[in-house]
Amino acid sequence: MTHHTSGPLMTHNAPATKSVAVIGGGPAGLMAAEVLAQGGVRVDLYDAMPSVGRKFLLAGVGGMNITHSETLDAFLSRYGARSADIRPLLEAFPPEALREWMHGLGIETFVGSSGRVFPTGMKAAPLLRAWLHRLREAGVRFHVRHRWLGWAYESPCASARSGSEFRDANGSLRFAVPGGERVVNADAVVLALGGGSWSKLGSGGAWAPLLAQRGVEVAPLLPSNCGFDAAGGWSEHLRSRFAGQPLKTVALRFTDAAGRVHQRKGELTLSDTGIEGSLVYALSAPLRDTIAALGTVTAELDLAPDKTLDRIISEIDHPRGARSLSSHLQSRAGIKGVKMAVLREILSPDQLGDPAKLANAIKSLPLTLVSPRPLDEAISSAGGVRFEALDEHLMLRDLPGVFCAGEMLDWEAPTGGYLLTACIASGRAAGRGTLNYLNIHHAATD
Repeated sequence: MTHHTSGPLMTHNAPATKSVAVIGGGPAGLMAAEVLAQGGVRVDLYDAMPSVGRKFLLAGVGGMNITHSETLDAFLSRYGARSADIRPLLEAFPPEALREWMHGLGIETFVGSSGRVFPTGMKAAPLLRAWLHRLREAGVRFHVRHRWLGWAYESPCASARSGSEFRDANGSLRFAVPGGERVVNADAVVLALGGGSWSKLGSGGAWAPLLAQRGVEVAPLLPSNCGFDAAGGWSEHLRSRFAGQPLKTVALRFTDAAGRVHQRKGELTLSDTGIEGSLVYALSAPLRDTIAALGTVTAELDLAPDKTLDRIISEIDHPRGARSLSSHLQSRAGIKGVKMAVLREILSPDQLGDPAKLANAIKSLPLTLVSPRPLDEAISSAGGVRFEALDEHLMLRDLPGVFCAGEMLDWEAPTGGYLLTACIASGRAAGRGTLNYLNIHHAATD
């Protein structure tokens, strides 16, 4: 297993005359640029926004969760159907190597009570500043307000007419810049353009049709780590008084289209249109896919997961005297506030008045979800460049010299450090793959 080291920049045997364009200034692109600069090639990094790392900074606003301390096998299980594709990336640069790399930038880390790993300052900005300083010191040149438009030459057969495989096979790189357009040539390119969420921060998925036009297999971009709309929406009363409030310590259970039961305990938040929050995000992939297959999904919400049904029935049956139902449920079953409001929203007066039905609803409140929230609202996205279109170095099989990394690849993971870790590991792999390609290509043309 090869771990990244954070000492002096090492010189690779790639000739210094070789140049690489890295497109995208998120974590994947920045790590690819670092590896390439260490390899001794000229690196130009392009980003559509006025500054790099904008989504990275946003992810750190509430506390920068960089990775997780669980075992590698448990960590890999979070990537679902694509865990086998992510495995070699994380075996080469596992979570502990990521922490060592951060320490090399002067950013100390700690493990929280949940096993999540954070920088000691809990913020992304110090890490990004230290990282950019290292990259500039290594000679990486940054070009902001450069939005990639694809290639200037579209003929896939052009390489037959030239000795420069990359420049003619895939064409010069086109960028929209303030006041016009710029054309750039490079010996290889790393695409780290992000997924399809948070377009205002630069990752809107506009690259997908550009690659599809070149025959690259691109799975449709879908929302991941997202909220969901409830059937019929919420009443104005519930929305105006309780939207944005958390339902703490609840459990969500549902059966997917294949008959598999998904159940998880945690915290969710009532949104204007349905539900969101960490518990929902953790189940967003199977929820989304079940809705796609069946049209809707009815989840069961357990408002008191630490109490049995018999206990709830016993508490509700306890004489309440002159107390209101709300006061009774609060004192006997701990049901209050937004939990009580959701019960009143979904249950009929008859159900609320029937102790058995009410107890069953507290333990299994039916909530029908009809759609995920739009892609642009999602924390991340699923879909992207299929791994089948890439070789083991993350180079596109049909576009030699073009590498892909980060969230634009076809994988998804829950929040909790899994997204950032895989983005950075894939950027490292793409950078190393590019160095490998340049050396082979150089030797073949000497």
